Amino acid sequence: MKDAPLAAIWVYLATKPLLWLTATLVCYQLAVWIYRKAGEHPLLNPVAVAVALLIGLLIVTATPYPTYFSGAQFVHFLLGPATVSLAVPLYRQRAQLRTLALPIAVALPVGILTAALSAMGLAWLLGASPQTLISLAPKSATAPVAMGISEQLGGIPSLTAALVVTTGIVGAVFGTGLLRVLHIRDDAVKGVALGVSSHGIGTARAFQVSPVMGAFAGLAMALSAGLTAFLLPPLLHWLRLSS
Repeated sequence: MKDAPLAAIWVYLATKPLLWLTATLVCYQLAVWIYRKAGEHPLLNPVAVAVALLIGLLIVTATPYPTYFSGAQFVHFLLGPATVSLAVPLYRQRAQLRTLALPIAVALPVGILTAALSAMGLAWLLGASPQTLISLAPKSATAPVAMGISEQLGGIPSLTAALVVTTGIVGAVFGTGLLRVLHIRDDAVKGVALGVSSHGIGTARAFQVSPVMGAFAGLAMALSAGLTAFLLPPLLHWLRLSS
């Protein structure tokens, strides 16, 4: 009986949109605090830690994802303005952008096709269904674009969303270390690599390293989203995975 008032309060709060928005912001701030306390170790990427904390909270409270999203969707809405705002740091790097315009124009389609074909090839070898292959193909694009492509071509948008987030986290955690092992030192080049391969989460990691890397990651993320929508449908049709 003592727990009844507490349970009633939770039932009341759980239906309020502000609760889940607040929970999202608190989890992210806690993740940033952990990240800084750990000396900004890439394995403790704030996005990955915040996602883990939120998943744990939803499991413990038995809260369905639609209930959570109805409250936290304002954060989702801000993805649009946040993406547009990436033009500001890119404008500051316009001089370097002019010198790298041709290499970037070549690298983007190559990176997009490599990301899609390598993932689909591995999944095909493991026996994945055509629907799963379609869902996997746009995993390196930003979430709204990837989900739209998946839905239009016969994939599973929810699976694509999960794959997009996973790809972004893996890129943010291991991307900079891998580039260092490969002796790639140019921040612009590293930014393009992160933006193409791991979209917004990788771009956020790039900004943590340097403004130049972040600016070029934002450019690569935005351009690769459009190119992915242009290149993947004919590719999947050629592979006889979509009608």
